[in-house]
Amino acid sequence: MSKHLTELQERFYQIINNPTLSPKQKNQGLALEAEASLPYMDISDDIEQAMKDGVICDMFEGHAPFKPRYVLPDYAKFLSQGSEYLELSPAENLDDALNMLNIIYHHVPSVTNIPVYVGQLDDVLMPYVGDLSDEEIYQKMKRFWIMLDRTLPDAFMHANIGPADNIICRTILRVDAELKQIAPNLTFMYDPAVTSDDLLSQATSNIVECSKPHIANYPMHAAAYGDKRFGIVSCYNSLPLAGGSNILVRMNLKHAAEKAESAEDFLNAVLPTYSKLMIELMDIRSSFLHESSNYFKHFLATEGLIEEGRFAPMFGIYGMAEAVNILMEKDGQSLKYGHDIAANELGHAISAKLAEIVEASPVKYGLNGKAVLHSQGGISIDKDVTPGVRIPYGTEPDPVTYVHATAGHHKYYTSGISDILTIDETVKSNPEAMFNLCKGAINMGYREFTANVASNDLVRVTGYMIKLSDIAKYDDEGSRKNTTWLGAEAACNTGILDRAPRVVSFETTPVYK
Repeated sequence: MSKHLTELQERFYQIINNPTLSPKQKNQGLALEAEASLPYMDISDDIEQAMKDGVICDMFEGHAPFKPRYVLPDYAKFLSQGSEYLELSPAENLDDALNMLNIIYHHVPSVTNIPVYVGQLDDVLMPYVGDLSDEEIYQKMKRFWIMLDRTLPDAFMHANIGPADNIICRTILRVDAELKQIAPNLTFMYDPAVTSDDLLSQATSNIVECSKPHIANYPMHAAAYGDKRFGIVSCYNSLPLAGGSNILVRMNLKHAAEKAESAEDFLNAVLPTYSKLMIELMDIRSSFLHESSNYFKHFLATEGLIEEGRFAPMFGIYGMAEAVNILMEKDGQSLKYGHDIAANELGHAISAKLAEIVEASPVKYGLNGKAVLHSQGGISIDKDVTPGVRIPYGTEPDPVTYVHATAGHHKYYTSGISDILTIDETVKSNPEAMFNLCKGAINMGYREFTANVASNDLVRVTGYMIKLSDIAKYDDEGSRKNTTWLGAEAACNTGILDRAPRVVSFETTPVYK
């Protein structure tokens, strides 16, 4: 072997010789390195400087984007019409439907190379249930759930169910609580006009059992995208059905705030300046995808399962807590985000300003010509900065106070926002408290309700799931699951294990009713 290796070749060998990676994981790592070795697209000096300063981040989606970040095919249409490309006839029964879904999932790209959306499964599958018994459906769905985790072992893969009550919805909740898998991620759509308390109670009892599912505020999402015209994907991202997100660019509000002289200067000068650069970078990156990569000549588009016009860039932000604290200090106040009303209100004002900017900024390839605002949940290399608009780990107040402090943000983030409430294990003896907390948070304006229970092995990181037991043995044994290494890195860098469990009791939660 030559001793004169390039830096890139050395990284190739580091991946090849890594004892914790499977051959498939090595293959994916090598592909990412090769893609990153291409020259970056032409960008302005201002964008380049903002990226060097850590204010703007392109999420490492590659130097020549050839696939959208998130893709949400219309799976119901696929099952009803079949596929010429995949040589499949329309589904006739549940076995056909599950088999066809298993096939197409392996042809749906994303930033992870594994589908981040596997469908609104109860809507998709109910037409094929026929006269099957509850037990037959249970056995089939359990095998399907195991198959997803074993063949697509990535916690960003996301299924949706609800808001209506049906046997597929109930069975998936049953199976998910039993198996306690990291994949697929799961969102239950809650609509107070449709969803019974009994069904919501089963979903929140699942959270107590395995920290899943997310509970989505269905009316709020539907108001943004249309009834049954969206899906929750990856961590907790809300995007158009038969479309998705072409790219995601995010802004570190902490670093942006450090460049401001005051809160007023931040809102009126610094934030608009960096937002303009964000939009410019989005246009450059999405233009390559739409105009040069030929992605939209793929069979998903030609067979009508996705539409190019239903993709939008995601305008992501994170570090709200640090930004507010920095700006309060610059204005001579020692108030803290998440704990003091004036600090919380400044945070809400920043979110409102961001929403105003995004709405007023046309993009070249967007949904109705616009990007969608996103509270980005962080990545595993983020240090000393809090994801999205969350309250810093270890300083979280009690769950009721937390919801009051952050609920004002949720209406602004069309493409997703998530606060992860870490609940003390005593909730296991009082699961109704979780039900009340969830229902109250939704009533307060939460777009998405998410909770970890401190004693569970299965926990959320940014929005995806890991098992703490997998993290503990990862350095020695590696993992068959693609996202374990991200969780291990996040545990080291971002303080996710420092989240403070808080007690939620029946006595404290009825305030929301």
